[in-house]
Amino acid sequence: MHTNRTVEILIGAAVVVVAVLFVVFAYRSAGSAGVEGYELTAKVNRVDGIAVGTDVRLAGIKIGTVKALTLDTNYLVNVTMDVHRDVKVPEDSSLVVTSAGLLSSSYLSISPGGSDKMLPPGGAIKTAQGSIDMMSLIARFAGGVGGSSSSSGTTEAPQ
Repeated sequence: MHTNRTVEILIGAAVVVVAVLFVVFAYRSAGSAGVEGYELTAKVNRVDGIAVGTDVRLAGIKIGTVKALTLDTNYLVNVTMDVHRDVKVPEDSSLVVTSAGLLSSSYLSISPGGSDKMLPPGGAIKTAQGSIDMMSLIARFAGGVGGSSSSSGTTEAPQ
């Protein structure tokens, strides 16, 4: 009877260890783990579908995550991103809120510029385009009803 109890305790401990390892694996695989690197910022007019933890990609490769989203006094969204420390972003790069397809989730895409100077930690991407309101676009295409001409646009950060 004593050995049955010991075996049950060992099996229970093994199940708990496997569960903890699974949670750690899932956390890291989902990209929720923090990015070790440096911070960049940008200002955009719309961030539909973007949240803290959203991917930041360059050439389709994940290079970071969104760290924070805040609204400034001019109703622009300040986007703070953590970028991997080994990825250098040229200072004349641009940022676009986009998605891989019509039904896929949104992400931030950085298009690198041609400058030899790189953005320093805490630097700002000056040219950014917010998300497009797809429903307004479809409504305009279908019958010219709804939507506004300011649903998307490029934002130049103040100097």
